[in-house]
Amino acid sequence: MPTIFSLVRHGTYALLDDALGGRGAYPLSQEGHAQAVRVAAALSERPIATVISSPVQRARETAEPIARRLAVAVQIDPAFAEIDFGDWTGARFDALHDDPAWRRWNEFRSTARASGGESILQVQARAIAGITRLAAAYPQDEVAIVSHADVIKAILMHFLGVPLELMRRVEIGAGSISLFVLFDTDVKILVINLPA
Repeated sequence: MPTIFSLVRHGTYALLDDALGGRGAYPLSQEGHAQAVRVAAALSERPIATVISSPVQRARETAEPIARRLAVAVQIDPAFAEIDFGDWTGARFDALHDDPAWRRWNEFRSTARASGGESILQVQARAIAGITRLAAAYPQDEVAIVSHADVIKAILMHFLGVPLELMRRVEIGAGSISLFVLFDTDVKILVINLPA
């Protein structure tokens, strides 16, 4: 039986578009909280059985109003944590611009590794393992997962059969919803990057 997954990117926070927040403890901005409320309203009529969140603060803060609206508890799952950016965590994008390792990361993602951190292949493997585990636990239900842009992209690239080098062609905006149905033998991507 199919499991429906709603993949939610956390809301806006202070460093968004300026620096690499990574797994840092950065709270949602006022707009980020408003996005979380809009996502909660958008998902409130769906038969969601559980809300899963990355352990990172901005994801948890996005998950809380969704879970409250659905009257379920938030479950924290490190499978959907932000990429471990290691030495780059908190670095401004303009400061990374001249770093050859940063250029490799952006040009040939499947072979690159964040400086002192994870590769996108490791991220994709842990996220898909998490999806597989949740599909087994909720075989006829809908699951909402609050995570991060590149983690969501890595999941979608896997199920679309698209190389990770092309993931930059997909936009996953703050506070957006992507939706797919996972069957025993197939998958259907229904929505990508729907703003709430």
